Amino acid sequence: MENSNYTRRTSNESLCLEFIMNNKDLSRAELSTMTGLTKATISVIVKKLLEDHLVLETGIGVSSNAGGRKPINLQYNGKAGLSISIDVGYNYINALLSYLDGEEISILQKKPIALNEETIKKHFSEIIESFNESLPQTYYGVIGIVVAVHGPVYDGNIIFTPHYNLDRIPFRKITEELSDYPVYLENEANLSALGEYTFTSESSSLISINMHSGIGAGIVQNGLLQVGSHGFAGEIGHQIVMINGKKCLCGNHGCLEMYAANKVCFEKFAQAKSMDYVNAIILREYYQNHDPDAIQVVQENIRYLSVGINNLIAHYDPEVIVLNSSLYREIPEMIQQLKQILQNRFSNKVIVRNTLLNEKSTLLGGLVLNLQHFLDVKQIKLTD
Repeated sequence: MENSNYTRRTSNESLCLEFIMNNKDLSRAELSTMTGLTKATISVIVKKLLEDHLVLETGIGVSSNAGGRKPINLQYNGKAGLSISIDVGYNYINALLSYLDGEEISILQKKPIALNEETIKKHFSEIIESFNESLPQTYYGVIGIVVAVHGPVYDGNIIFTPHYNLDRIPFRKITEELSDYPVYLENEANLSALGEYTFTSESSSLISINMHSGIGAGIVQNGLLQVGSHGFAGEIGHQIVMINGKKCLCGNHGCLEMYAANKVCFEKFAQAKSMDYVNAIILREYYQNHDPDAIQVVQENIRYLSVGINNLIAHYDPEVIVLNSSLYREIPEMIQQLKQILQNRFSNKVIVRNTLLNEKSTLLGGLVLNLQHFLDVKQIKLTD
């Protein structure tokens, strides 16, 4: 690491950097027009961003109709530093070391594993040590570590974790003891939404629905997470879809995730077939072979999830809804069946699709959160 002392941007510097990140090959004149800043101010700011290695001059642009000197294009330097993201699931840990443009350097997965404070310390230590051994040389080095947890987080603190007993584990303290990097905690569905918003969508509003042991949604509007007054925004798994239904760990009865979470589907099918273990691949094989139990489990999932999505659309009116579920990835025709149910005036303009990032959406969302803190830039689009 050549330079770990990063100077905070002024508001105008952050504004210029945001436009450069979100628009490839901008000239100084174009940047002046977009930001409304004078050319003299732009010249000073760009000089500073170049000195800070956050922006590169990438080549010669096209001159205007009036002729004159051809402009020099500017581009975000995604290789100026590194990011680490760690996703802690109910029986797994995924981790990503990447450049600041999302390019993968190393990815690790530990599954299936038992999780408690002792094993988390062990696995985190192994992950960070492995990444430190393979760090490429960059100007800023690692700008931060983001830890994703499967439960609501508010102001960097875990509120509760309904599907694993990890809410009292000091993730931040454990991670800070293992490294000198800044550490941030966030809900995994929120990070998944940031990843999809930044890397796969040009829309200004996006919701990512993550389905694992529970169901959560990350909501992004103009680059910012919508978390609510107490951190519970997007906890769609706890909306009631069945009056006096099954008791949920949150205290309610009849919550959506008690009927439509991936884990529930797998357990229900395993019980029907007297099997010890079922995952999305196994259920897909039975479904494609027209097994009646598999078809029933899939159709029930679609029916219940459509209720939850319909409620989301009515409340938030997003442009895009992304599903992040191994079940829907393995059986993509479930998306089309879901869309057929969502035929109303509120949903007919909403794009509903599978994730394009698969299991990396949460990890890449961690990179985005690191960038937002490091660069003081909120609206980030790194789509090709």
